[in-house]
Amino acid sequence: MRNLCCGARGAVLPALLAWLMVTPAAGGAGPTHEAAAGAELTPSPSPAAPAIRFEEIGARAGLRFVHSARRFTGRHKHQVLEMFTAGGAAAAAGDFDGDGFDDLFVVDSGLGKPNHLMRNNGDLTFSEVEAGVAGGNDEHSIVADALWLDYDNDGRLDLLVARFGTPLLYRNLGPQAGGAYRFAEVAARSGLDAFGNTIAAIAFDYDNDGWLDLLFANYFKPLNLLHLETTKVLPEDLDNAANGGGVTLWKNVPGEGGGRRFVETTAAAGLAHHTGWSLDVGHADLDGDGDQDVYVAGDYGTDRLFVNRGDGTFADVTEEAMGFDTKKGMNVDFGDYDRNGHLDVYVTNITDEYMKECNMLWHNNGDGTLIDLSKETGTCDTDWGWAAKFADFDNDGWEDLYVVNGLRSAGETNYIPVLLEMIITPGVDFSDLDSYPDIGDMTWSGYQRTRLFHNLADGTFKEIAAVAGVGNDLDGRGVTIADFDNDGLLDVYQTNVDQPALFYRGTSTGAGHYLELKLAGRRANRSAIGARVIVDAGGVRQLREVNGGNGYASASTHRLHFGLGRATRIERLEIRWPGGATEVIEAAGGASAVPVDALVYLEEGAGVVRPPREE
Repeated sequence: MRNLCCGARGAVLPALLAWLMVTPAAGGAGPTHEAAAGAELTPSPSPAAPAIRFEEIGARAGLRFVHSARRFTGRHKHQVLEMFTAGGAAAAAGDFDGDGFDDLFVVDSGLGKPNHLMRNNGDLTFSEVEAGVAGGNDEHSIVADALWLDYDNDGRLDLLVARFGTPLLYRNLGPQAGGAYRFAEVAARSGLDAFGNTIAAIAFDYDNDGWLDLLFANYFKPLNLLHLETTKVLPEDLDNAANGGGVTLWKNVPGEGGGRRFVETTAAAGLAHHTGWSLDVGHADLDGDGDQDVYVAGDYGTDRLFVNRGDGTFADVTEEAMGFDTKKGMNVDFGDYDRNGHLDVYVTNITDEYMKECNMLWHNNGDGTLIDLSKETGTCDTDWGWAAKFADFDNDGWEDLYVVNGLRSAGETNYIPVLLEMIITPGVDFSDLDSYPDIGDMTWSGYQRTRLFHNLADGTFKEIAAVAGVGNDLDGRGVTIADFDNDGLLDVYQTNVDQPALFYRGTSTGAGHYLELKLAGRRANRSAIGARVIVDAGGVRQLREVNGGNGYASASTHRLHFGLGRATRIERLEIRWPGGATEVIEAAGGASAVPVDALVYLEEGAGVVRPPREE
């Protein structure tokens, strides 16, 4: 059945306003921030800790970076504009030097502030590498997101940095004299010189031609926020705004001298009509037909679902697949949480004393429709949600959910009642920065705790963040997940706006067996983004897909991680490569052809390879 979701907030606004008018302003002050730069976090004690456990080791690992939001000066100095652009506390995991350990790229957004390329030393410490990728925060641009991709299929991960401005594309040149890695910035000569206020980006092969394409989520229209000529730059409608930047699609095509370049194909692909305030984008094969579909989370203006037709174009199926909503979509991630063989979608929204929106866990019915089961599964309320990622943290074979929250933690006075006075003022222009009251030192939906939803294997989740050791109250933005120490337990890097980042090492005891896969395409794109893997072990079937940057302000590992519970043998492994080629590896004679409790390399057409073949 179709889910006609999410009635307009206007229907409940009068009741909420009445409640707020008779309720004392909620103090923004909450628990004192637990993460001071250079200090480790101590998890709250619990008499009955669950199997999932983490240890915060950010300072010890060398990853305790404090993100800086951009500050605006001059005639158009507005704290509200700073908040609208403060989402760019992002991080991306990827093995840029090919040593078998995922490295980390951490962005900053402050004027002149450097980004950080952190090489994984293999012992849960990281060393900063000077490789020519630190820049990007200049007087014309603000860094907002990053992802690793092998856009030229040379076997080395390149780096895309998305900005409010023009993007940066760093080509990985490999090791130079003395073994140091270097990158060359090639965005302009690769065709990526168009200005856009891009807040999120993904890399995927939308036409299955073997080369990774790019999809940008653009928040504002293409105007330079650092050199404004007008203050009317915000959403013109808080529910149905259509004056945003929409999305832009860039196809990877042959360039001069055997290189690669990108050409914009937004209109040709059927995506140009979307003009909402896109905050995140994600890709997955939702209908199982072999090509990648796209979900757009709209902060202002409805979320959109675009199904890939398989001919280089997309169809907007939002209305018939899930219905239109007026929520504030913030995140897109995919996972088969109930193991029914269809990928589901998790979108965060805003739930505070004004906006009672509830997140959306879109259950994939397998017939082209989605139904929101967030309330039924216990994943509805995460306050002011940002990034959320599916991952199996205890290796029991069921994917859990990690969600970060919080807009602005500051003084004791609550900004929401002040804001509501503006909202109910007749004739107010919501698009005008000058309509918004100064926030000063007030808190706006701050001091909100991270959520960790443990999958209970019965279609529901239980929130366990505090007892698992991740119940911090920082203003989270990104969640990057990888097995950084190759021990079979997934780790989490959490970015926070204007606050220190946190690095949680997975330390769960009694966790199940696992399988990690690193895929390499030959006919398919080299990183195998879009590949679908089905694993049968212990009588259980699990599904994963390699993705190119799903999750707000987050790009997690390209490896696929399967928790196996008590299973010690892979009975069958099926890979459907982008482009349609399928390979099956089956156990023979009682022995598994794919080892358990190991990182396994698989190459298209060659099966299990270790080490992977070089070009």
